[in-house]
Amino acid sequence: MGGHKEQDVAWQGFDVADAVPLLLDPHGMVSSWTGGAERLLGYRAFEAVGRKFAELLVPDDAERVPDLVERCRSDGDWAGLLTARRRDGRPVAVMARITAAVEPRGRSSLLVLLSELAGSAGWDMSRAVLEQLVAGAPIGIAIVDTELRFVWSNAALEQFGGGPAGRRLGLRFADVQPGMDAEAVEARMRHVLDTGEQVLDYEHVGRVRSAPLRETAHVLSFTRLDDDRGRPMGVYYTVVDVTERHRARQRLALLDRAGERIGRTLDVVRTAQELADVAVPELADFVVVDLLETVLRGAEVPPDPLAGSDRVPLRRVGQRSLHKDLPRTAVETGAVLSYPVDSPPVRCLTTGRSWRQERLDPLALAWATPPGGRESTFLELGLRSAMVVPVRARGVTLGITAFFRRRQNPFDEDDLHLAEDLVSRAAVSVDNARRYTRERDAALVLQRSLLPRRLPEQDAVEVAACYRPADELTGLGGDWYDLIPLSGARVALVVGEVPGHGIDAAAAMGRLRTAVRTLAAIDLPPEEVLAHLDDLASRLARDEGDGESGDFPGRSVGSSCLYVVYDPVDGRCAMAAAGHPVPAVVAPDGTVAFIDLPQGPALGVGGPPFDAVELTLAEGSTLALHTDGLLAGGKPAPDEADRERLRQALRGAAAALEPSCRAVVDTLVPDRPYDDVALLMARTRRLHPGQIAVWELPADPAVVAEARRTSTRQLARWGLDDLVFTTELIVSELVTNAIRHVGGPVRLRLIRERALVCEVFDGGGAAPHLRHPRAMDEGGRGLLLVSQLAQRWGTRFVPGGKIIWAEQSLSVPSE
Repeated sequence: MGGHKEQDVAWQGFDVADAVPLLLDPHGMVSSWTGGAERLLGYRAFEAVGRKFAELLVPDDAERVPDLVERCRSDGDWAGLLTARRRDGRPVAVMARITAAVEPRGRSSLLVLLSELAGSAGWDMSRAVLEQLVAGAPIGIAIVDTELRFVWSNAALEQFGGGPAGRRLGLRFADVQPGMDAEAVEARMRHVLDTGEQVLDYEHVGRVRSAPLRETAHVLSFTRLDDDRGRPMGVYYTVVDVTERHRARQRLALLDRAGERIGRTLDVVRTAQELADVAVPELADFVVVDLLETVLRGAEVPPDPLAGSDRVPLRRVGQRSLHKDLPRTAVETGAVLSYPVDSPPVRCLTTGRSWRQERLDPLALAWATPPGGRESTFLELGLRSAMVVPVRARGVTLGITAFFRRRQNPFDEDDLHLAEDLVSRAAVSVDNARRYTRERDAALVLQRSLLPRRLPEQDAVEVAACYRPADELTGLGGDWYDLIPLSGARVALVVGEVPGHGIDAAAAMGRLRTAVRTLAAIDLPPEEVLAHLDDLASRLARDEGDGESGDFPGRSVGSSCLYVVYDPVDGRCAMAAAGHPVPAVVAPDGTVAFIDLPQGPALGVGGPPFDAVELTLAEGSTLALHTDGLLAGGKPAPDEADRERLRQALRGAAAALEPSCRAVVDTLVPDRPYDDVALLMARTRRLHPGQIAVWELPADPAVVAEARRTSTRQLARWGLDDLVFTTELIVSELVTNAIRHVGGPVRLRLIRERALVCEVFDGGGAAPHLRHPRAMDEGGRGLLLVSQLAQRWGTRFVPGGKIIWAEQSLSVPSE
């Protein structure tokens, strides 16, 4: 059964006219060889005659020859597939027919007809079969002559325009398919005609007559047709519509661009604009992004947008248009728009689901109403198709994105899915930017509470400061600076650094800065201030696990600090350092030197006591206090070369202090520094001798009255008659206490600065205490009276004794 089936199939596809004949003798030896056989298998007649037919086949088929011969003798003939081997060893598939024959002399022989297979196994593609194949093919097929005029085309080509095949005859490509860049297509046809080179997979993107509003993509292939003499007859070409594949590739490319371009910054407005920029023109003609106002402020959970109103306000934060008249006729970026509660954008905002409409009602009013603007219809804006996609992240709707088209095909489901993918990617970035805005605002509030917003006004020094954090996201670091007014017109200049960056380092810095201000308030000398800070850092390390383990995030161990006290009365300057770079001094003549300051250990690490140095600065000298980030540039510690760079920067700085401070930082520090940087520059001043009055008083109670009279005369010279009464009382009480409780010489000093300072020096070592006497007590009210009359008062210890001081404000009280 199987053999007959094989034979039947073979006979159906066998074309005798194209077959190559040869004869075999009864033993299967080749006895006759023709020219056709030579062309098919490559053997010359003398090489083939006398050889076994089996030797002309591949081994598997050679083994079948005896059986085939027997079948022919019994059945008369056989037809089927064989694989012959050419003279060069190359196999060739042939359709074979073997028939028993009788020669004129009565000798029996076998007639073998061989036909090379050009197509699928068992099929000879006759003209009728080929015509049937190409006519019914689903791809467009056509043949043009050497003048590029149609001579034949199949029915599938009609889908690309141009009418039925009969109407095309004699026309050029441009006549029937003008939207496919006929000039470029015909140029390739001529190239194929001239060279014979086959052009495959030429992709063309454009619009055809059958879809004038829809961008289409086609792949064309061109092959030259030659006659039997090898002369070109024309070009055979095929057209395949690959629009869907092209659109899918466009979508992937668009999503790739979105991933690269959206969310490059932690800025809500910029991220929204990036979304609009990516979507135009690939997806839409006009795109707008509107967000809730609370999102721009970084609110965690936006309130119900429908609460108590029939319209919902949204802010336009991003938009992009392919046309010049949009968005001018709609609304400007940054404006607040009002949407009706029943409009598609608000429904998307409240439901969290997208919306699409293929054809907008041209006479309907556009949803958004600009502030003070005229409402427009979709016809006036030229908008025909629309999609609205909510901007959602972490289950919260932040706003909406609207996509519009004018002349393209209406939006379909694939366009909506693509828009949702784009918006979902952007929504994550918008949400990250929103959360960053909230966190950064909180961090900036912390920063403003930790670093001085502005340095206090005083007459001791002219100051300027510059701070550049390494953490550019929060703007926070562990470096700090401060200027603290002290008694007697003096000031304390402080620069410090806490290890690490960001909000944790800032929190630790805040604790140390608060401690420094507290210690400065009790007028401790620089070395004692650092000693108390060192104790604080060590105690925090023990109490809060802030040691080498680093378990406590805001650790203070290893922090550094430089504390400087400057007195404008005589220009004396005292300073001490705890693991901190020494300051530079710019003399009035512009020369720069670094102070020889003993370096104490960092805070909390233990070590020898802190030492202080004292020097006198000329008026107009500039102190430059800085953290190591100004010089180190990522190195463990600054070296002499770094100091030389600072020396040159200070020497070339401007005369004005504020621009000079920023110029030094810009010169030495990149925009994104490796470490936090703080620079505090202070130009020294001296109080005029006429602002100071000093009297040495003997330890005699009778001198108190003279001290009052002397003070009164001095206030009159200064024009401070309004303060005579209170000053007399303060001087009387302070001088009396010094004489009564200490004895020895007393020195009275008045300083007229921004406040009137009254100081009394004595040789005692005990600090006075403010008492609250009972009604029947005869004394003990002196310091209580001073505290009521003075703006502030206190005690500071100096070599040889102490000074009790009181300040009175010189500003006019507000009414």
